Order: sequence, then structure tokens, then C-alpha cells
Amino acid sequence: MNAPVLVLKDSLKRESGTKVHHANIQASKAVADIIRTTLGPRSMLKMLLDAAGGIVVTNDGNAILRELDLAHPAAKSMIELSRTQDEEVGDGTTSVIILAGEMLHVAEAFIDKNYHPTVICRAYNKALEDAVAVLDKIAMSIDAQDRTTMLGLVKSCIGTKFTGQFGDLIADLAIDATTTVGVEIGNGLRDVDIKNYIKVEKVPGGQLEDSKVLKGVMINKDVVAPGKMKRKIINPRIILLDCPLEYKKGENQTNAELLKEEDWSLLLKMEEEYIEELCMQILRFKPDLVITEKGLSDLACHYLSKHGVSAIRRLRKTDNNRIAKACGAVIVNRPDELQESDVGTGAGLFEVKKIGDEYFAFIVDCKDPKACTILLRGASKDLLNEVERNLQDAMSVARNIIKNPKLVPGGGATELTVSAALKQKSSSIEGIEKWPYEAAAIAFEAIPRTLAQNCGVNVIRTMTALQGKHANGENAWIRIDGNSGAIADMKERKIWDAYNVKAQTFKTAIEAACMLLRIDDIVSGIKKKQAPGAGQAPTKPKVETEADADSEQILPD
Repeated sequence: MNAPVLVLKDSLKRESGTKVHHANIQASKAVADIIRTTLGPRSMLKMLLDAAGGIVVTNDGNAILRELDLAHPAAKSMIELSRTQDEEVGDGTTSVIILAGEMLHVAEAFIDKNYHPTVICRAYNKALEDAVAVLDKIAMSIDAQDRTTMLGLVKSCIGTKFTGQFGDLIADLAIDATTTVGVEIGNGLRDVDIKNYIKVEKVPGGQLEDSKVLKGVMINKDVVAPGKMKRKIINPRIILLDCPLEYKKGENQTNAELLKEEDWSLLLKMEEEYIEELCMQILRFKPDLVITEKGLSDLACHYLSKHGVSAIRRLRKTDNNRIAKACGAVIVNRPDELQESDVGTGAGLFEVKKIGDEYFAFIVDCKDPKACTILLRGASKDLLNEVERNLQDAMSVARNIIKNPKLVPGGGATELTVSAALKQKSSSIEGIEKWPYEAAAIAFEAIPRTLAQNCGVNVIRTMTALQGKHANGENAWIRIDGNSGAIADMKERKIWDAYNVKAQTFKTAIEAACMLLRIDDIVSGIKKKQAPGAGQAPTKPKVETEADADSEQILPD
């Protein structure tokens, strides 16, 4: 039996598609409006209730959007943009949503005039190519080794965040951490692995000014036997293990049948001899500190402490990798395979300190460490969480500059320059694509306009004055001062953005807008909950109608 085929008239299909476009555009604008007020140094904060009932206070676009539970699929797609931007370059999470929302907003007029979405997308893609070309033209190369320039850049990027009020503190931490873990990858390029080799340890108490970057690793562990083992060792020899220092248990359930009482004593003796042999294999290399990811039995603890060796057990794999990078040790899987080259001798000091109610082990003063820990102190957990989010953004910006040392003007100046250049070029474009191309040029002004709104200045006067200065395309560095709302030169104020962040923002926003414009139907494959006792009739996939598209719930109640 052939499956039924749904045939629609072309005019009806176009009308249905238009309604879906409108619903998608409205959903995207609603998401953009949620975080519009969080752009810029004079932005508002949002207080969120997370799923666990805790409170999050932040103005980070990605942190706000990931807590939202939205019903509309287009709104969910917009939230993914912010997450992608955060993973890729770590900054610009608010800008990308505002820009994508504006691109869809200006496309609405063309949808109403029955422009085909493919025509609009073609114009948008052409605008994106030209925008990236303008970015390349106005970008300025810098020396990533120059700390003053790096500090200015990172400060201008986190000036819009909550921690901008603490001056150079967060920027210094971010630059120290990223320069510590950077590794050469050839051709004069450096790679920075923030996720694996920079650990942020938040300890409530003290002042934010007490925060620092450790030249080594800090772990939330104490030695196994505090009374018997040393808690402070200078220039320790460190052995890292990935195996348990206890008697091996059988893979499956094992039964042993003993006929004589002496056999039981023999069995216990064999266990003891096995553990002693393991410890002796380790002690041959005269270590001062043994760290294992697995368990460590009381007997092994006895043998190690008798020889003056401190031990830490059940360490996380990620922490063990960081210690290996910091002190030059190699993680060993079997004690009998240990070699002298596996012993880490790069650390200057091992010390266990009590901070608050907990003990922390410090392996610090390392020679040329390739992993580090940032110790954050602060008044409350909420404050520390926000500082950590800002610090992650700052480290991402520092990493972007180390990988691609190019700058563009900050504070909306780049968007205004791109907008002016695209407006000029639109006059030379022939055919129906000219109008969507010009609309894309106008959409770029959403960023400086939002900055002006958040400063509390007269938006129309400020935008008109800025457009006048950018009209000839020469004053690429003129923009709004986010604090005062005055029109200023960015080179003088040292407010810059990383080239990578801007390029990624433009690409992500325009490609996402094109994707949402090409959706002409939303087909729901979710089964409705049936009343108890109702018949289990097979359900067909639901094609949204005009009424459904209009009544779609965009935001949660």
C-alpha cells in the first residue's frame, strides 16, 4: 500500500512558509532582546535561578542563555550560537546573538515582499565576504610578546564584564596563565590548551586581590598519613602512578578452598610480599613524593612512610596530567617499568597548607612549568563563580592573540566601518540582491546602537554623528566610549578587540541567520501525552499551520 502524499498549492505553501519565517524571526528577536542590555561596560546584570535552585548573577551572554528553557526550536538554535562562540573563541557571546537577531529582523521586510529566502541568503553571504575583507584591511598586527599591549587588549575585552572594576587584576592573571602553558608548534606559532592545563581553584575567603597564578599545581588533597609523612619537601623527587598500590583483586568473583590453617597464613604472607615488592620497586628510585590515581593500602603506606616518602592517593586523571606537565614527570602504569627519566625533578617545593577548613597540596616553584593553577580568593561563591567566568573569557582572548596577533578597533567602531564600506559597495551591486545586501550593512549598526542605548545617551544623535564620521571610511577608530557615551578615538583610549573574535562573530551570526531563513516548515515528531485509558491510535507527523506558527510559545511563562 502506497503512503499517502500531501499535495499543497504553491501559493498556500508560500503563505505557510512565510508564517513560519515570521515565527522564527520573532523567536530570534525575543532571545536577542533578553541579553541586549548586557552588552558594554555600562550593561545590566541578570539574576538567574538555575535548575538546582541556586542563583547566578552575571552579564555573560552564554551563561544567561544556557540557563533558559525555551520552547521554540528557532530560539533553541539561537542559544546554540552563543555556545559555539564561547567554545570557539571564548568572547563575543552577546554580540553574536544581537547581530544574528538584527540580521533576521531586517530580512522580515523582504519576506513580506515575497523575496525568496535563497536570494536574501545569497546577498548575506556576499556581505559576509566583503565584511571579512574590510576586517583584514583595518586589522593591526601586534607583538604577542609585548606585555603592555597584551594587557591593554585583555583589559578592553573584559572591561564590559563585572570584574572590569578590579583594574588589571584579572587581565594579569589571564596573561600570566596563558604565557605559562603556551607551547611552540612551529613556524613561530604557539598553542595554548586552556581546558586541560590551566585549573581554576576557587577558595572562598580572603580578598580578590589575594588571587594569584601558581608556578605549578594545587590539588585539594592531603597526604595519606598526616602524622607519619612529611607535609613540606624542598626540591622533591616525584613519581606519578596510574596503578593501585594494594593487593590485586580478581577480575571475577574468586573462591579459594583452604585445607590447612597454615595455608591461610601463607596466603596473607603472599599478599604482604606482593605489596612489599611493589613498594621496593618504587623506593629504588629514592622518591620524596608518590602520587597515584588509584588506591593505596595501609601496608604500602607503612613501607613508604618508613622510608620517609610522602604519598597522595585517588587523584583525578586531569590533575595527574597537570602535575606531570608542571614537574616533568611521566605517569607510569606499572611500578616494575619505572625508569630514572620518569621521575619528576622540576618542582621546587611540595607543601600541604590548610586554607579555610580544607587541606590543599601545592607543587610549586617549578622550572619551566607547562601547566598551572589559578588560585581565586573572594568573599562568596557567587562572586567567585562570576570572576571565574570572566577569567575564562580573558584567557580565551589572550589565547586568540597568541595564536593570531591581530587587533581591530573595539566599541562598535569595527561594525560601523564595515557598515559604511558595505553601504558604499551596495550601489555597485546589480539585480534584486542589492536591497538585502544594503539591509545587511544597516544590520551591523545594531552593535554600536545597543552600546549607545546601554550608556543612556541620545541614541539618534550619537548614531548620526558616528555615521557622519565613518561615511568616508577613513575614521575606522572612532566610536562610542562605553562608559561616558562620548564619541572618542579608540587608539587613544586603547580599546581593542581580537581579530579572531570579530571574524567569528560575523561568520556565526550571518550563517545562522541564513539557516533560519531557509526553514519554511516546522514538523513536530513529539507525541502528545494521552489521557489515561485513551486508545493507542497511530499518530501522524504534524505539519504546522498558520495558526500554530503564530501561537508558538517563544519564551517560558
